[in-house]
Amino acid sequence: MCLYFTILLLISSFNLFASEDLPTNYEYFTSGGISSGLSADQPTFTLNGKEIFIYSGGLHYFRVPRAYWRDRMRKIRAAGLNAVATYIAWNLHEPENGVFDFGNGGSEMEDFLDLEEFMKTAQEEDLFVILRSGPFICAEYNFGGFPTWLLRENHIEFRTTDETYMKYVTRYFNTLLPILEKYQFTKGGPVIAFQIENEYGNQESRNFRPQKEYLEELHQIFSNNGIVELLVTADSPLSHGDAGALPGVFLQTANLGASPEQQFERLLQLQPNKPLMVMEFWSGGFDFWGNKHTTKKASSMKGVYERILKYPASANIYMFIGGTNFGFSNGATYGTADIGIESITTSYDFDAPLNEAGDYTDKYFDIKELVAKYNPVKTSTPEVPELIPKVAYPTISIEKEITFSDLIKNNAPHVIESENVIAMEKLDINSNSGQASGYIVYRKENVDLAPKTMLKIGGKVCDSAEVLIDGVRVSPNFETKADFDNFGFWRKQDATLQVNTEEKKGATLDILVENWGRVNGGRVTGYNQTFKGLWQGDVYLNDKKVSDWKIIPLEFKKDWTNNLKSWSEVASSTGPALYYANLEISDEPSDTYIDMRQWTRGLVAVNGFPLGRYTRIGPQQALYLPAPFLKKGSNSIVVFEEYKGADELKFVTKQIWSNP
Repeated sequence: MCLYFTILLLISSFNLFASEDLPTNYEYFTSGGISSGLSADQPTFTLNGKEIFIYSGGLHYFRVPRAYWRDRMRKIRAAGLNAVATYIAWNLHEPENGVFDFGNGGSEMEDFLDLEEFMKTAQEEDLFVILRSGPFICAEYNFGGFPTWLLRENHIEFRTTDETYMKYVTRYFNTLLPILEKYQFTKGGPVIAFQIENEYGNQESRNFRPQKEYLEELHQIFSNNGIVELLVTADSPLSHGDAGALPGVFLQTANLGASPEQQFERLLQLQPNKPLMVMEFWSGGFDFWGNKHTTKKASSMKGVYERILKYPASANIYMFIGGTNFGFSNGATYGTADIGIESITTSYDFDAPLNEAGDYTDKYFDIKELVAKYNPVKTSTPEVPELIPKVAYPTISIEKEITFSDLIKNNAPHVIESENVIAMEKLDINSNSGQASGYIVYRKENVDLAPKTMLKIGGKVCDSAEVLIDGVRVSPNFETKADFDNFGFWRKQDATLQVNTEEKKGATLDILVENWGRVNGGRVTGYNQTFKGLWQGDVYLNDKKVSDWKIIPLEFKKDWTNNLKSWSEVASSTGPALYYANLEISDEPSDTYIDMRQWTRGLVAVNGFPLGRYTRIGPQQALYLPAPFLKKGSNSIVVFEEYKGADELKFVTKQIWSNP
């Protein structure tokens, strides 16, 4: 509570200096008409012929509810920044092969995808826009923004001039860019720059050299679609020079968290007499399930940011607000060989200047202070907005459940028969685009099990598996990070499990596999190996291959979740099972968090929308639930618990972090 009032006092003190008599950002840079865009033809950027330093903040439209875009943007502008930067996620805008959604396409994420509204709102909030348009974005987002249906191609080479890859890239950009083209600054819109690809130079290795021809093909696609604003790339020039750039065509910018002077010196060697810009100045960091919560001291961030501005250089703060990896949208990274993948948490808080829920941190006011100190152009800024209130709703009880057996028997959205186990991406569902996310069940019926039957899963599981006999889980519980080394997780090669003790005839074997998130980076040579489910080998019982499977995808789409059947009284809190609770709201909804510390591992859906995943091992222990996802009256909350659940759901007013 003391911190709350301290922040209110800070807001009040900063608002005393509101500059109502100064021109707005757009008034200053467009007075007299628009004759030119952002220029990098001299040592300092000019916009419409006027010198400008870009002070930008990262905000991803797909990680913040659309109803809150304006609030977050106004907070960015109130900090003195003059631009907002966002990635554009291909996998959201083309969720199925040839099916596009830019806010009205009917996909599961439709409400997040209105890019035109995002750009209009930015301009209304006096911010310029930097579009980091891909096709690869990283962003710690699922598959680095690539659509998973690309994996259905027998041969495809990502991030190269490969004909198959570029066929889809070209089709996508020929759909996307005409939407963006009319919002360019020189056409009266807010967009001052486009980033091509992302950290492409990082692909440089003994086995792969980034292709300048690929970057030129992307350049031509943008040119053919009428894009005339400044084009840039983003890399570490210290690590890879201009390997990921196209000198003379794209302006090269830097991504960094420290040592800005060395990066700038290298940039000046590579492109003399050009403006300096940091496209990603890392304000904090992201989190992995099972690891400690990542933070960066405010004093450390402030010190490096001041060195950037003092140099002087432009910068985009990555992230200004991190937001949330809603549903199954989180990415993952490859660790060492013994660690395998590391899955990114639902929260993308990033220890940013604005936290996941848009609340101020000390970093926010440090940035406001420094921009006011170093920005040579004085324009008006809005008052610092008040905080959006949070409510800890009363604890609610679990009212009913659907057992795993009833889930599959009465709610299977698809049942695919297959001789062998196959990856979820290879399923002929979703207009032959495969399964992108969620869970997948491999079922074998009428199995005769000898005493002490041993099950073996060939290769590695992608990413975790639970084994059930006649609907009862026989694989181990998941309790600590150390369990990643045991049966049922991605680290174990050719894992084995005894599934019974006594003879059992006519049994049903189920293997429930969860996709923990596809890699969002790494080497291009590994992208073709990011399938999920069981695909690296066959399944054996006592060394005899099991064939003729029924495969059931569980994608947790909204309509499916809202129409589940076979609810019954709660008999057990042992999963896997679905649990239902009702949150009754008598007034207008407020932001809140669901405290998941009593639960183990699974997914929460609110009014059908998959809010996100939780895992007891942390570091994240609560799920941010924005008010726009709630409604006055009854709100359904469905929990898919994989292991051991609880008989209630609690609510809190802030995120809970633990260190495993």
